[in-house]
Amino acid sequence: MRNRSNSGVRLDYYQRLLNKTILKYQNPVTGLLPASEENSHAWVRDNVYAVLSVWALALAYRKTADLDEDRAKAYELEQSVVKLMRGLLRCMMSQVEKLERFKHTQHVNDSLHAKYCSKTGKTVVGDQAWGHLQIDATSLYILSLAQMTASGLQIIFTLDEVSFVQNLIFYIETAYRTPDYGIWERGDKTNHGLPELNSSSIGMAKAALEAINELDLFGARGGPLSVVHVLPDEAQQCQAILLSMLPRESNSKEIDAALLTVISFPAFAVDDGEKVEETRDSIVTKLEGKYGFCRFLRDGYKTAREDPNRLHYEPWELQVFERIECQWPMFFALFVLDGLFNGREEQVKKYSEKLDSVMIKTDEGIHLLPELYAVHKEMVEQEYKTPNSQKREAIGRLPHRWGQSLYIISKLVQEGFLSPGELDPLNRRLVSEPKPDIVVQVVILAEDEFIQSKLWEHGIKVQTMEEVRPLQVFPASVLTQIYSLLGRNKKMGLTGRPKNEIGLLATSKLYTYRDQILAFIPQFVDMSNYYLPLDIDFALFTFNLELEYLSKTWRMMGRPTVTCQVTHTMLDVGHNPPGALIGTIKKLQSGYIAGTRVHLGNLADFVTTSCITKLSFLRDPSHSEEVKHFVGDIFNRIPDTRPRLLSSSRIKTRPRSHSKSSVHGIVRRSRSIQVDPAQAKERVPSPPSLQESLKKFERGITVDREQSGGVPIPTTSAHGRSHDVEFPIQRPHSPNLHLKGSLHPLHYSHQSPCSSSSPQLFHFFHQGTKQESIINVDELVEQLNNTEVLHEQADIIHYLYLHKGPDWEITIDGKKCYIKELLVELYEKAGHWKHWGLVRHTAGLLKKRVEELALAATDLLVRQKQLSVGLPPDRERVIMRPLPPDELAKIIFDACGEDLSTASLTQELLIYLAMFIRTEPKLFNEMLRLRVGLIIQVMASELARTLKCTGDEASEHLMNLSPFEMKTLLHHILSGKEFVISTGYIHTCVPGPAGDLRGVGVSRWTTDSETDEHTNVEDECRLSVSTKKVGEEATEFARLSRKPHAKMQKSIHHIDPNDLEKDDEGVESDRQGQWLRRRRLDGALNRVPVGFYPRVWKVLKMCHGLVIEGQHLPHSLTREMTPGEFKFALHVEMVLNRIPQPEYRQLMVEALMVLTLLTENDNSKLSFSTLIYVDKIVQTANAIYLKDQKIPSDVMEHSKGAAGISLHFYDTAPSGRFGTMSYLCRALATILPIPVDKDANVDCAVS
Repeated sequence: MRNRSNSGVRLDYYQRLLNKTILKYQNPVTGLLPASEENSHAWVRDNVYAVLSVWALALAYRKTADLDEDRAKAYELEQSVVKLMRGLLRCMMSQVEKLERFKHTQHVNDSLHAKYCSKTGKTVVGDQAWGHLQIDATSLYILSLAQMTASGLQIIFTLDEVSFVQNLIFYIETAYRTPDYGIWERGDKTNHGLPELNSSSIGMAKAALEAINELDLFGARGGPLSVVHVLPDEAQQCQAILLSMLPRESNSKEIDAALLTVISFPAFAVDDGEKVEETRDSIVTKLEGKYGFCRFLRDGYKTAREDPNRLHYEPWELQVFERIECQWPMFFALFVLDGLFNGREEQVKKYSEKLDSVMIKTDEGIHLLPELYAVHKEMVEQEYKTPNSQKREAIGRLPHRWGQSLYIISKLVQEGFLSPGELDPLNRRLVSEPKPDIVVQVVILAEDEFIQSKLWEHGIKVQTMEEVRPLQVFPASVLTQIYSLLGRNKKMGLTGRPKNEIGLLATSKLYTYRDQILAFIPQFVDMSNYYLPLDIDFALFTFNLELEYLSKTWRMMGRPTVTCQVTHTMLDVGHNPPGALIGTIKKLQSGYIAGTRVHLGNLADFVTTSCITKLSFLRDPSHSEEVKHFVGDIFNRIPDTRPRLLSSSRIKTRPRSHSKSSVHGIVRRSRSIQVDPAQAKERVPSPPSLQESLKKFERGITVDREQSGGVPIPTTSAHGRSHDVEFPIQRPHSPNLHLKGSLHPLHYSHQSPCSSSSPQLFHFFHQGTKQESIINVDELVEQLNNTEVLHEQADIIHYLYLHKGPDWEITIDGKKCYIKELLVELYEKAGHWKHWGLVRHTAGLLKKRVEELALAATDLLVRQKQLSVGLPPDRERVIMRPLPPDELAKIIFDACGEDLSTASLTQELLIYLAMFIRTEPKLFNEMLRLRVGLIIQVMASELARTLKCTGDEASEHLMNLSPFEMKTLLHHILSGKEFVISTGYIHTCVPGPAGDLRGVGVSRWTTDSETDEHTNVEDECRLSVSTKKVGEEATEFARLSRKPHAKMQKSIHHIDPNDLEKDDEGVESDRQGQWLRRRRLDGALNRVPVGFYPRVWKVLKMCHGLVIEGQHLPHSLTREMTPGEFKFALHVEMVLNRIPQPEYRQLMVEALMVLTLLTENDNSKLSFSTLIYVDKIVQTANAIYLKDQKIPSDVMEHSKGAAGISLHFYDTAPSGRFGTMSYLCRALATILPIPVDKDANVDCAVS
């Protein structure tokens, strides 16, 4: 122990320093610290940072106390801490109504206030008068509360306060998708009141969630009800988003010194050591100065050039703040603490010296830390020329309590009064320590004994749901309901946790309630919420990904336990486990799957090694009766016995209607995907109107099916050769056309209902008012009672749903029900038979929302990707910030309009895109905006090209792809891989009347040789996507890539197909057509070269602006934004997206790249005083190309493509002597006033 003369005296000095700089301003009533003697406003963040030094000094006195006087000082300081923390708690509790609203809205006007009156604890400004939404401030309070409680302080006194703190956790747990105003209260750095997603807020929230989890707020005196619970998935989401953003702070700030509080003291939120080093180095490189650190680049706060009469900045004036940003010395103290916590002695020494040099010493010998140092007005010009050369003056508050507190803490640790561990009793600083390898425990359960026996036939022994008792297994939705009781408090009006989805980490734990152990099936295999798990291939693919995710993200005590159930819906039509399922379980038995260590076993065997959480909050007596009934309902659930109205066995005795329904094909015609807009324009109005479409549907289109023949659909054989597969039109009188047990789907003709190849349909569809008749609803209901054809049922139910509404009562076989009940059953039937087109359509009608929708969108948005949904150009909606799930779903449904199938597909693709960006982020390199509607069109276009079919047929094929095949197709398009479409057949056995199985829906696998007088066998076609082998169909692909049906935009005029066929005879190159297709794909995906946007910034810097197709990028953007700003990239992207033709857009990108090469190689010699017209460069390059190639005028006229550019130029490779880049360089030399030598030769810097 230190002797009194050394430690005691030194601690007494720091106590005097605290009293004179911090504690003497503490209000005796509220305990809050005002901003200054003149300003009574008390900021939450500033108060918490200030009181940290008081807490640290109390710990130091407690540690070194050798006299009663020292113990008294320690207690006095501790009570000052408690007083302030409780004062802030009281202020926030007075706004409990706002907290309750914010949990559901995440709206800025519903946020807790960022500052209060230090005298009364009341609010001081209105909801909209300040940027109150500052998640980092609330998170810092929770983090400090947890650390102080763990050190022995008791700040929380009652269970009501515990409930409030629990709800504060719900307040911050959505930080990863909630834009706020950030640590500097400004949001966007122009200070126009625009909130942003800030890395510093997400990191602080992540640290707070991890720190307070399972903490007893009553300390050693607490019990089960005073323990705070955090669902681990929320913290993990913050972690994932944080790592994807660092070292960037937000869209408008490419770096911020505040990130030091996230990667080091007090948060220690980042467990990736490389990311910590990268962020620290970026802060030092870009922000460090002689007097402190700039907060961020072009920060105008209190600079000599800032206009004091207004809070906001004009965009153009941000550049004037560059190099003269004020420097904040408190970051020196943070770097000292960072060095102390990480054992970096040189860093501690360096920044200690810098910190001492900027301290201001008073006459009393007190060292004060000023708020900031600014360049004097008279020295601004010199500072512009030579950064960090001019002497700065201290301005702002003196002392700056936030910085003064950090200075005192650093001194206490540096002088040995405290160790880093004492300031971090929860061991946050060890977050980056290496973790042991995780073994994921997997439990496979059978739904019943039948499935158990089927698995045993393959040597797989599993338990049934009944055999695992007394352990109980429930779906994840039950855990969601249980956690909705967490934090509920009727006295305070708190409703508990919002019923958001429960993540994989939460369901991978076991739970105890009283004497029972509960396990939960993960959300991703829950088939009741969304249709994706109905596809067994996709479910198994997701299962592998989730196991890998668990092995990388698990941070809790014990092993994760994943419990999955094999149900009847997973079996094939022969009621056998699919081969993919058996193969996956075999891999689990081996101990490794997809590189993840696993252990397959029984649930009871894993109890001792699993992570177990007590559901102690269910014991709360304030809602004991509610819990009793709630838990009783869960544990005594009765299976759903809803009657299956569309699948009653009464159908077999009903006569079949042989006339086609008057609403025949209404489902298919509700789709709006256009592969060939020029062709579509001739057929349907644009944008499609539901009412106009319904009028056409209501006309007398009653052509008998037998008048239409089969439609030949080109498919690909196993050897890559194309052949025709006949999709037969189903005859209404055929026995095998009926819904046996309501489970057999029938195909319509894949011919468009208004195609000219079906003259009768075309005639009736366009007949006009002569054939128009009013649909008889009673007749439709009668047809619904009689029909067994799934598509007929879908058409009728769809029509009744639109015209009568979901709550319209209808009688089916004498039983009354509502349309929405029939719709649910139709969804289930389509899902059982994997008819994905109907599944997606009915899911859209039911307004089903995938549980991970908001999370998927957030995963994309925070990785500097913007989203747009809806088919361009009329219905496209841009999503620029994370949104709550319901709001996001509403935008998707509004954007897709009447096309509900596309609304479902849009949600589906967002899930796949998020999946890819997490696992293969390189696929999205230099793609700024993901236009989901355009991606859907590209996918349909690629199917049309590969299958050699029309746009309508391609759209139908796209909608009927399984989720796994849809994901595979999307992956191939994003990666640029060539693919082929192969066709498989499912032989479906449909028992006849003699088997009397029509009502129970039994099906099995059959072979072509099976014959039975009571059995009918139908071949059902399934398309699958696979990677094309090297050289496969190369010549065929080159020819197909130039066919008319592959065009994507209205303004693309293709070569006449007859001319193409003649040209093909003389064209031997296998690569012909590939560059045109590649440019179309890259343009549709908005893909640009690496480093494209910062390089365009440099081009703008040297000229007065760029003009692209009439859209202007002004030079002033360089004064508003830095090269690495996300906002600048968005401006450029917005201009490029005005170009409708994707291949023309890509030529514009190539022209801009030529300009960037010019600026990078001119050694700053070039400067243009005029606007540069990029489209003129492209047009000139095309003209030079045509002149060089000596193409005849008649061929030239017929080969014009988008914007009048030759298709041959589009199909030219960028590199090489005759590449597009070469011609663009020549055009550039022709148009721009580039300097020449005395012989009029151009010194080509590009080459």
